[in-house]
Formats: sequence, C-alpha cells, structure tokens
Amino acid sequence: MIRTLIIEDEKPAARKLERMLSVFPEIELVAKVESVEEGIEWFTQNDHPQLIFSDIVLGDGLSFDIFEKVPTKAFIIYTTAFDQYTLKAFKLNSIDYLLKPILEEDLSAAIEKFKSFLPDDNSGNVQEIKQLIKKEKTTLSRILVKIGYNLKIIQTQEVSCFFSENKIVYLQTQERTYPSDFTLDELEDVLDEKTFFRVNRQFIINSEYIKNIHTSPNYKVELNFQPEEEITVSRDRVKDFKDWLVS
Repeated sequence: MIRTLIIEDEKPAARKLERMLSVFPEIELVAKVESVEEGIEWFTQNDHPQLIFSDIVLGDGLSFDIFEKVPTKAFIIYTTAFDQYTLKAFKLNSIDYLLKPILEEDLSAAIEKFKSFLPDDNSGNVQEIKQLIKKEKTTLSRILVKIGYNLKIIQTQEVSCFFSENKIVYLQTQERTYPSDFTLDELEDVLDEKTFFRVNRQFIINSEYIKNIHTSPNYKVELNFQPEEEITVSRDRVKDFKDWLVS
C-alpha cells in the first residue's frame, strides 16, 4: 500500500480527489490537511506518508511553507489552478504537477509514474528513488491563461510558439495570442525538448507547426498561426536547430 496524504483547503475539491483516488486499490489515504498551520502540526506529530497530493495556494499561505518548516522525504504531486508556481513545484520533491480541474487520465498517469520508481514491494532507498526522478525531466503539458475574469486551459501541443514582447511572454494558438506568467527561460526548462526549441532570445517554436524553413541567407522559419512572417534562428543556434529537426 502507498500511504497517501491530501493537502487541500477546498472541501469539495478534497472530496472529489478522495473519490478519484478510491479507485486505486494501492492507495491508502491516511489523512486530509486543510491549511499550512494544520499541515505543520500534522507532519510534526505523525509518520510521514510516501505520497502527497498537495494544492499550492491554501487559505493561510502556500503549501511550500509546510515543507520549509517540516522537511519531508515524501514525494509530492502538486494540484492547483495557478500555473505561476510550476517551476518552484518542480524543484521540491515533485514527481508531477496537475492543473485543476484534474483529469482522470492525468491522475492515473501521475500515480503510475510514481509507482514506476518503486520496487515491487513499494519499499526502497528514498535517495535512490529521488535520483531516478531527477533523471526523468518533468514537462509542462497544460498552461492556464486568463481571459478577463475567466481562466482557460491551453494544451502545450496546441501552441505554435512562445514569444517575448515588451517584457511579456505570449503563447500563440490557432485561436489567438494569450499572455502567460512565464519567462522564456522558465519555459525552456519545462517544455518537451523534443517538440519545442528556443531558436533565439525572443522565440520558442513548436516543430509541429513549422510551415517552411528558408536557409539563405540565414535560417528563417515560418510557422502556422504566427503573425510574424518569418522567425530568424540565431547564428549560434543553427547547428543545434538542425540537429533538433532530425532528433
């Protein structure tokens, strides 16, 4: 059995996640925690679980605050509607990151990912497991964007490119251009490197939307849905770009 804890301040969301986890016979839910204060107290007084499902934004702070006060060897799957915390989540024992609303297939994949690092008896040296997790780069599959007072989930596979303009990073889809809370450096760290490539300081492009590549006098790329006519590949990135195209 995998001893599991839920950290979630919204009771309906906690109940829904509990129901979703109930179909996994290997998951043993040991407790639910609703706040940073309660979390610190719980981790101080109880044996730590193997796996934690944790919202990030709680009523009295961020769940990161719990683990800064009471370090844990447990592995964490973060669940949240706010993707601006993605990068910090990836650096804190995180094996996955699920954007709300949580999809059953994403939850199942996250649990299977955790189980893949464990021996058959669900035991093993924690440090060895952590090293395995570090070798497997976590990639961002969905991005949350704001449209007025509404939120919209964008699958990264729908994005033809990310570009920087006036210190804001935008993502381009077939529908329109959306602002994001990321920097290009952050995105370069968490996007699937087989699909996305940083061609210059301003653009990260998706190979699936390349329409044409001009090689003379410089390497220039045309993309579907991109308002710019052509995107120039930086001279020092041309070799890496050609290697990426055939990788």
